[in-house]
Amino acid sequence: MRIPGGDENGGSTKYFVAAEDASRLAEEASRLLDRAVGVEWYDRLGNDADFAAYTLCRLRRARAGEKGGPLHGDEAVRLALVRANPEALVWFASRAISYMDETGFPEAVEPWFAESGEA
Repeated sequence: MRIPGGDENGGSTKYFVAAEDASRLAEEASRLLDRAVGVEWYDRLGNDADFAAYTLCRLRRARAGEKGGPLHGDEAVRLALVRANPEALVWFASRAISYMDETGFPEAVEPWFAESGEA
């Protein structure tokens, strides 16, 4: 799957934010997820749901840079999600699916499933 920005100077150090405080971002992320519950994302860009996603992405990059690989960033995001309340997780997952749908994810992966219709 083509990842936006994935092939644009991916090795350049300007794309690494390991200098950010990953611990601070992890603490903020759970709080922001909880704050985003009930926020309608179609009404205003840059809302609490978007800010929570932005913070989780920054956390992922910071931890991956700190520890030397994307799997570490993924783990940091999972740990932050575990700390959020279940209602926030459902709300945030709904936002993530909306974003993926509206930015072409289904079309990007459709060729993988075209023949069988399943994974």
